[in-house]
Amino acid sequence: MNRQAQAAVLFLTGGAILHAALTDLYLRYVKAGLQPLLVAAGVVLIATAVATVWYERQAARVSDGDDVVADAPARTDALARTDALAGTDAPDQVGALAKVGAPADPHEHAHTDADADADTHPHAHPHAHHEPRISWLLVLPLLALILVAPPALGSYSAMRTGTALQKQPWGFEDLPAGETVRLNLVDYAGRAAYDHGRSLDHRHIKIAGLLALDRDGTPYLVRMALSCCAADAQPVKIGLTGRIPPVLRPDSWLEVTGTYTAKQTKDPVNDGIIPFLDVTEVKPVKAPRDPYDESWNG
Repeated sequence: MNRQAQAAVLFLTGGAILHAALTDLYLRYVKAGLQPLLVAAGVVLIATAVATVWYERQAARVSDGDDVVADAPARTDALARTDALAGTDAPDQVGALAKVGAPADPHEHAHTDADADADTHPHAHPHAHHEPRISWLLVLPLLALILVAPPALGSYSAMRTGTALQKQPWGFEDLPAGETVRLNLVDYAGRAAYDHGRSLDHRHIKIAGLLALDRDGTPYLVRMALSCCAADAQPVKIGLTGRIPPVLRPDSWLEVTGTYTAKQTKDPVNDGIIPFLDVTEVKPVKAPRDPYDESWNG
C-alpha cells in the first residue's frame, strides 16, 4: 500500500467518522458527550490525508527538477567536445575521437551509462518492490463502519450481564410535586433499592425502558448504562409485577406506570439488587434517539 493509497484510506476513515458523528449513528458506539471528540478526530484524519497527498506531489516535483539538473552537465560536456572537434584538422580529429572515448579496437565496446550504473549498483533489480497485498485488509474495518450499522444492545445482552446497580448513591434529590412523576429507570432503581422507596410512597411513577424476559418468563424493564462506550455497557434492571399484558415481545420499548413495591430479587449473574415496580398501566412507545442511559456514572 503506497502513500497515496494510505491517504485514501485515511480520508475515507475520517469521512466515515464524521458521518457517524454528525448523525445518530455514533450513539450506537459511544456516549453522546463524546461527539465533539469524534468530530475533531474525523477532521484530523481528513486533514492528514490531504497533507499526505500534497507532500507526495511536492516530492515528485522536486525529484523531477533534480533529474533535469543532473542531466545538464552531461549535455554541456557533449557540446564542448563537439565544438573542440569542429576546430581541428582531420588527423587531429582521429586523435581527439580516440581521446573522447572512440573505440581503438573493433572488438572493444564503449563503456555506456548503463554499464556504469550496473557497476555502481551491482545488486540493482529491473523492477520495483511492491508492498504486500495483505495490507489492504486494513480496509475491511472501514467498510464495516460505512456499510454496517449495528443495532443497539438489547435484551439478549441485558439478561446475560449483571446489573450495574451495585453502588449506593450519596443521596437523592427531591421529586417534583404531583401525584404522577416521570423518572428515568436508573433513578427509580436507586431509590427503590437503597432509599427503601421513602420518596416514592403514594406516588405514581412513569418509566420507559426496553423489555426483557428471563428464562422463567419474568418481565424486566431495562436500560443499558454506559461509562464510556457500548463495549462497557451494563444493564440496570427493574422487575415488573402487577397488571402485566398477556403477550410481551422482548426488545420492544414500553412506558410503564406503576407504584413502588418493596419486592426485590438478586441478579443471577452478579447478585446485584433488582427492585420491582407494581404495574398499573403499560403502553408501547417508540425507541428513543439515544437507547443508552447517560445518567449512570458507575
